[in-house]
Amino acid sequence: MIGTIIGAIVVGLIVGALARLIMPGKQNIGVIMTVALGAVGSFVGTWVTYRLGYSNENGGFEIIPFLVGIIVAILLIAAYLGITGKRSGRVQRTGH
Repeated sequence: MIGTIIGAIVVGLIVGALARLIMPGKQNIGVIMTVALGAVGSFVGTWVTYRLGYSNENGGFEIIPFLVGIIVAILLIAAYLGITGKRSGRVQRTGH
């Protein structure tokens, strides 16, 4: 069970970091939220691909669920940024 939790954290970190790298602009979120959204994205991506009939017949690395997980994580990060209002650190100046 500990191995599963550590595995989920590692996969979440990788998926979340890749999602943030792919997203345009700067995302003002911390490492813990990146891991959490990456882990949820990975889980949902895997669940969706298997619900749509994906099967890993080769038994190797599951690239399709991994890629779908990154896409889901991008959507989750975008939603998180939209809800919390944490945008990039750019400040708009007025002409005063």
